[in-house]
Amino acid sequence: MNVILLAHTPEPDQIVAAAAKICYSDITAGDLLQAQEKNLSRKLIADLFKSGHLSTFEHVNFTFGIDGLSRVASHQLVRHRVASFSQQSQRYVKMNFSPDSIIIPPSIQENPEALKIFQEQAESAQKTYKILTEMGISKEDARFILPHGHSTRLVMTMNARELHHFFSLRLCRRAQWEIHELARKMLILVREKAPVLFEKAGPSCIFGKCEETRSCNQPYKNMEDLLFV
Repeated sequence: MNVILLAHTPEPDQIVAAAAKICYSDITAGDLLQAQEKNLSRKLIADLFKSGHLSTFEHVNFTFGIDGLSRVASHQLVRHRVASFSQQSQRYVKMNFSPDSIIIPPSIQENPEALKIFQEQAESAQKTYKILTEMGISKEDARFILPHGHSTRLVMTMNARELHHFFSLRLCRRAQWEIHELARKMLILVREKAPVLFEKAGPSCIFGKCEETRSCNQPYKNMEDLLFV
């Protein structure tokens, strides 16, 4: 899986702090941002997060390019509705097959017998797709034979508030392994651009008490334990 940060709101930490301060200031937003320069109040954003006043987080956006994700994972991803998605269309794009075109779960990779069965079925579906398209069947109909594990690519945009929500759910150890890895890579990227804004992004077990009704009972020790596996 390859994840890159295509674009983001410039100076995201400063924008959120300025949006928060404008509520209590009698100067313009432009003047406020200029006055702040780089001297951002870490405490201000920490207090916003602690109090749950996250509307100011919605003023900054991050756009990701994602390649090598299965459609199993992308089906989970679009459940985060406060986001924008543009995904490769199997209706218009002819699927070309390579060793990386099917995402294989680790549990199957580690089991030679299961891996053999999995690969045989995936190859059979790919061959059938090729035969159908060569027969003149449209790509939008031939794609019905393809497995959910087929690789896809997409562009996704989320604001910082939704990213916090996304990370809290998808970085839990109980999250599905593939979307967990996606979230891990995304958090590393956004922390580089907005270190204060995402300082406390992640599952609840890192910052206090697990909020899952069925805990994994394996809390992360710290952010390094989560991000740098």
